[in-house]
Amino acid sequence: MIRLAQVIDTFEADFLAQYRDRLTSDHHRALAAMKQCRTEASPKMQVQCTECDHRKLVPHSCGHRHCPHCQHHESQQWLERQMQKQVPAEYFLLTFTLPSEFRALSWAHPRVVYDLLMRCAWETVRTFSHNDKQLQGTPGAIAVLHTNTRRLDYHPHVHLIMPAAAVDGQRKQWRTKRRSKAKGGYLFNHKALAKVFRAKLLASIEAAGLTLPDHYPMTWVVDCKSVGTGEKALIYLGRYLYRGVIAEKDILACTASQVSFRYRNGKTVKLERRTVSGAQFLWLVLQHVLPKGFRRARNFGFLHPNCKRLIDLLHVLLRFAPGRAAAWVKQRAPILCACCGAVMMIVRTRIRSGCSGGMPTPIAPEGAH
Repeated sequence: MIRLAQVIDTFEADFLAQYRDRLTSDHHRALAAMKQCRTEASPKMQVQCTECDHRKLVPHSCGHRHCPHCQHHESQQWLERQMQKQVPAEYFLLTFTLPSEFRALSWAHPRVVYDLLMRCAWETVRTFSHNDKQLQGTPGAIAVLHTNTRRLDYHPHVHLIMPAAAVDGQRKQWRTKRRSKAKGGYLFNHKALAKVFRAKLLASIEAAGLTLPDHYPMTWVVDCKSVGTGEKALIYLGRYLYRGVIAEKDILACTASQVSFRYRNGKTVKLERRTVSGAQFLWLVLQHVLPKGFRRARNFGFLHPNCKRLIDLLHVLLRFAPGRAAAWVKQRAPILCACCGAVMMIVRTRIRSGCSGGMPTPIAPEGAH
């Protein structure tokens, strides 16, 4: 498997020469962290065998949320939290896409535009839920911001997973939408969602003091489809929630000048290969680094973290036991003793290294220590 740290070590100079003017401090921090992830240059931790006295030093992972080698455990924990909030209703996956004409604006003001994109998507479904004859209340939604296509191109959009259910706070009622006889289920009209979303986002961008593009389409795109219980959709969104935009297993080749990676074509569902220069590959990866502190996953409505007691009450009243994520949650890979094979435990962390560099030495590919 080709490590991203190896690609950075090979092409960093070319990348900085070509893209330095487009990089922010967030990009530089991510680049520096991922370059040292689990290399001899990274801080060390001391581990000791639980059976014998054998000790050794192993490199720390960088822990950066955009590193494909790190934070797998955090993704699993997020999935488990969402699974515990399941309710007895049909779930839908809605995708709100920012038109290409706004990409320059979102690149120049990412924190503002990304935040408005997520908030306006939520405000749109909340408006529809309150006006829906069967729901007439506040819905719940899990929103996840993505900025990339499968080919790693820049393409900001927001996914919302929401049950066809709502809470009427005034009447203290729980309402669900009757399952549609139509194939694939039905929540809201996607064309109507797109019109309202467009109006809300345009107004919000102007209210934030930003200048709208000179030209943008009248018709925007919002997709809405049934995803059953929502489990598979949550797994899909949580897969790279904290782990960057590409898995290291998908980096197929790294030559002296080029990098090849694979992706799955969304239309044909077939794996395809893309080959670009090393500098361009690093740009494809790093352009999706989010502003420091920006939360790409948010819960709204009755799925908000502050509504934990409400969710527990609904589970009791509706006699519903949420599914467990145990089937998808993998434990951190243990570090095994080279002498006796027993599990080793961490006894000391963040031991500074005197080395200046080195190739990656993966210890536990699926975990971040």
